[in-house]
Amino acid sequence: MTPMTMTVIVLCLYLLFYRFYARGLLGGRVFALDADAPTPAHALRDDVDYVPTNKYILFGHHYASIAGLAPMLGPAIAVIWGWLPALCWVVLGTLLVGAVHDFSALVLSARHRGRSVGTIAHEVISPRTRLLFLLVIFFLVALAMGVFVLVISGLFAAPDAANIPATSHPEAVFPTYALMLIAMVIGYLVYKRGFALWPMIAIGFALMLLTTRIGLDMPITGFDASDWTWTLLLYAFAASILPVWLLLQPRDFLNSLLLYLALFSMLIGFFLLSPDWAAPVVNPHPVGAPPMLPFLFIVIACGAVSGFHGLVASGTSSKQLNRETDAPFIGYVGMIGESLLALLAVLATTAGAFSSRADWEAFYGSWDKAVGLHQKLGVFIQGNANFIHQLGVPLDYAAAFISVVVVGFAMTSVDTGARLLRFNIEEIAETLGWHALKNRYLSTLLAVAAIGFFAFFKVNGKPAGLFLWTLFGTTNQILAALTLLTVTIYLYRRKRPVLYTLLPMLLVLTATISGMVMGVIKALSHQQWTVAIVGSVIFLLAVWVLIEAVVVVRRLRAERRYVADA
Repeated sequence: MTPMTMTVIVLCLYLLFYRFYARGLLGGRVFALDADAPTPAHALRDDVDYVPTNKYILFGHHYASIAGLAPMLGPAIAVIWGWLPALCWVVLGTLLVGAVHDFSALVLSARHRGRSVGTIAHEVISPRTRLLFLLVIFFLVALAMGVFVLVISGLFAAPDAANIPATSHPEAVFPTYALMLIAMVIGYLVYKRGFALWPMIAIGFALMLLTTRIGLDMPITGFDASDWTWTLLLYAFAASILPVWLLLQPRDFLNSLLLYLALFSMLIGFFLLSPDWAAPVVNPHPVGAPPMLPFLFIVIACGAVSGFHGLVASGTSSKQLNRETDAPFIGYVGMIGESLLALLAVLATTAGAFSSRADWEAFYGSWDKAVGLHQKLGVFIQGNANFIHQLGVPLDYAAAFISVVVVGFAMTSVDTGARLLRFNIEEIAETLGWHALKNRYLSTLLAVAAIGFFAFFKVNGKPAGLFLWTLFGTTNQILAALTLLTVTIYLYRRKRPVLYTLLPMLLVLTATISGMVMGVIKALSHQQWTVAIVGSVIFLLAVWVLIEAVVVVRRLRAERRYVADA
C-alpha cells in the first residue's frame, strides 16, 4: 500500500471516530455530557485563570499547548522498527487510547472545579494518592520543559562548526519573540477595549506571517544557546503570572493558526510529491535498539498518548471550557491534531527525507545513529521541507519555515508547562500546609527554577534534562495510565460504562511498567545510578497509586454486594 493511500484511510478514520466514537459513544453514553451544566469557567470566573472561552479559541490554545516537540521526536525514532508499527500506534493508539485520555481528563476536571488530575485522585481514589500524583507530575513537567528550553535555545543559536544547518535556525528568533508582543496587544484590545475578536485575529495572523518572512531574511545572530535559555526562562515566568487572556490564550491561538497552515501545507505537499516508502514495512531487530514491544509505545509517547496532555486538559483548558459539550471537540479532536503531526513525522522520516532504502538505512542503521534529539529534529525538518517544496517554495525557505513552526510547537508547551508547574507547586503546598507557596509569584519562581535546573545543571557532563530524558517516555506514559485509572474509578463509582477507559489503561500501564523495569535494570548494569534511582522512585509511586486504586475498587464492590444482599 502506498503512503498516499494509507494517509487517505487514516484521515477517514479520524473523521469517523470523532463523529461516532467521541461525540456519540463517549460523550453520550459514557459521560452523558450536559450543555447546561455549569463549568468552572463560569462558576469560578476570575479573569486570570478561569475565563469562559469560545470553543475555537480554546481549541487553538489547547492544541498548541499539547503539540510540543515530542510528537515530532518520538515517531521520528520509532520508525527504526519500520513504518507500519509506528503508523499503527500513532493512529489507533490515538483514537482508542490517547484521545480518550485527553477528552476524559478534560471532562473529569470540568466536573471537579477545574482541579488537576492529582487533586481529583484525592477524592476519587484516596487522600494519599494526591501527593503521589503531584510528585510524578512535578518531575515530568519540569524535565520536559527543561529539555524543550534546551532544544529551542539550540535552534535559536547561530550555526557554527559544531552545528549542521538542519538543527540551527536563528531566523526563527524574530517571529517567535514578535508574536509575544502581537498577542499581548490583541489580548488587551479584545478583552479590555472591546474590539471585535475575529478582525483582531486576522490582523494578528497577517502580522505573524509578516514577521515570519522578516525573520527568514534577517536572522538574529551573535548569541549563544545559554543566552537564549535565560530569555526563555524569563518568558516562562511572565507566561505563568500574567492573566491567561493577555498572553497565553491569544499567543497560543495565533500560533495554532500558523500550525494549521504548516500542517495543511505539509499534507498537500505530501500528496503532490506522492513519495514511495524508503523505510521497510517492519524492521523487528535494529542494531542496538531495545525490543519493539514495549518500547514502540514508550518511544512514540505523545504521538499516541501522553500524560502531559491530561495536565493541560485539567490544568488550563478545563478552566476555560464554556460548555461540557465542547469537550469532544477540544479534547478528542485536539489529540487527533497531535496524531496528524505524528503521522507527518512518520511520513517525513520514511518517505519524505530519503530517496532510497540505502539512504534511509544509512541514517537508521543503528539505534545510536538515530536516537539523538537534534538528529530526529533535523530529519523531521528535512522531510517536511521536501513536502512544502512541492508547492513552489524554495527548499531553504521551506526548511526555515518548518523551523519556525517547530519552535512554535515547543514554545506553546513551555508557556503552558510553566503555568501547569505553578499550579502543581501550589497544590503540593496546599497538601503539605505550606501556605506561603500558594502565592503565584513565588510558586512561579520555583517552577522556573525547576525548569532551569534541568536546562543548566549537569550530570556526567550533560544537562540534567538530557541525561534523564530516557525517563520522559515511561514517566509520561505512567502518568497517562494513572489518569485513565482515576477516570475509570470515577465512572465505576457512578455506575457508568468503564470498558472504554479500563482497557486503554491496562494496555498503557502494562507496557510502561515493563519498560520502566527494563530501563532501571539497564541503568543499573551501566552504573547510571541517578537514572536508576529516579526511575525506581517513579515506579514505586505508580505501584502505590495502583494498590490504592485496587483497595478502593474492592471496597466499592463489597459495599455493592452488601446493598444487593440487603
